[in-house]
Amino acid sequence: QVQLVESGGGLVQAGGSVRLSCVASGSIFGIDASGWYRQAPGKQRELVATISGGGRINYQNSVKGRFTISRDNAKNTVYLQMNSLKPEDTAVYYCHLLTYGVNYWGKGTLVTVSS
Repeated sequence: QVQLVESGGGLVQAGGSVRLSCVASGSIFGIDASGWYRQAPGKQRELVATISGGGRINYQNSVKGRFTISRDNAKNTVYLQMNSLKPEDTAVYYCHLLTYGVNYWGKGTLVTVSS
C-alpha cells in the first residue's frame, strides 16, 4: 500500500507563490508517473503537471511558464512550485502516483488565490 501526503497549501494573493510538497510512503518499487491534479469548485478534476518515471514532464497549458514540477527520488517527494498565481488557480490540489499500473491519490490540499 502507498500513502501520499500533501502539504503547502493555503491562502495567497494574486501574483504570489506557493510550493506544494507530496511525500510518498509505503511499498514503492517503481514509479511510472507522479504529479499534481486540481479540482476547482463545481469543476472536474484536471491535470496540472506530471513527471514520468523517466523524467518526462507535461504541463497543462494554462500553467506553463508559471508552475514547475520536480521530484526528489531519494526523499520520495514530488514538488509543485507555483508562481504568478491567479484567482483561477484556486482549487484543491491532489498528488498522484502511478506505480505498477495502480493509481494512488493524496487527500488534497487547498490553494486559495485572492484577487
